[in-house]
Amino acid sequence: MTPSENLPGLVVNVATPDLKLSDFKLIAFDMDSTLINIECVDEIADAAGRKAEVSAITEAAMRGEITDYKESLRRRVALLKGVSVDSMDEVYHQRLKLNPGAAELVHACKAAGMKVLLVSGGFTFFTDRVRDELGIDYTRSNVLEVRDGLLTGRMVDQPWGDICDGDEKRRMLLQTCAMLDINPLQAIAMGDGANDLPMMGVAGLSVAYHAKPKVREQAMVAINEGGLDRLLDVIR
Repeated sequence: MTPSENLPGLVVNVATPDLKLSDFKLIAFDMDSTLINIECVDEIADAAGRKAEVSAITEAAMRGEITDYKESLRRRVALLKGVSVDSMDEVYHQRLKLNPGAAELVHACKAAGMKVLLVSGGFTFFTDRVRDELGIDYTRSNVLEVRDGLLTGRMVDQPWGDICDGDEKRRMLLQTCAMLDINPLQAIAMGDGANDLPMMGVAGLSVAYHAKPKVREQAMVAINEGGLDRLLDVIR
C-alpha cells in the first residue's frame, strides 16, 4: 500500500509494498487505550474520588506535554493511596474491555508465527490478566505496592528498574528482539501516547491507534477509525 491509497479512517504515511505479517517476527502493544478501552490509573483513581485530577495528568503525559513521564506516574500513583485491591478488581471486571479487533489481531499475528509483547506504563495487576486472556508471550509494566489489601501510593522497584516509561518500552522491545535473534526492523510497535514513540521509533513498522496528534503524525500507519485489526488492511 502506498500513501496515496489511504482507506477511510486509515492513514498510511509510508509506502508498504506488499508487506505481509510473515515479514515480521514480533508485535509490541501498549495496553491502556491501545489494547484496552481505558486508562487503568484513571479508573482506579475514581475509587478514591480523584479521577478528574489524575485524568488531567494522564492526558497531558500522553499528549507529550509532560516530559518527565516517571514523575507524572509517581504523582498519579500517590493519589491512589488507600484504594483497595477489591476496587481494582472491580475496575478489571466492570470497566476494562479489550478494544475492538484486539483479539483478532493478536490471533492473526500468532497464526503468522509472531511473538507478542505487551509493554505498559500501567500495572501488572492488569497486564498479567490481559496477557493470560490473549495468550501474550512477554510483558513489562509497573508493580503497585499493596499493604493489608490497600494501595500505599507507591510502586515497587523491579530487577530491570523502577518504572516502565517510554525509554523502558524501547529497551524492552530491543531486548526481546535480541532474545529472539531478530532485527528490530522485523518488529511492529502499536501505541497511542507520547511514551510509545521511543519504541515505535525503533520498530520496522509503527502504528498509531486512535492516538494523540503527535503520535499520529510520527507513525507510519495511523488507525483513526475502527478496530486494531484494521492493521490487517495494510499487511496480511
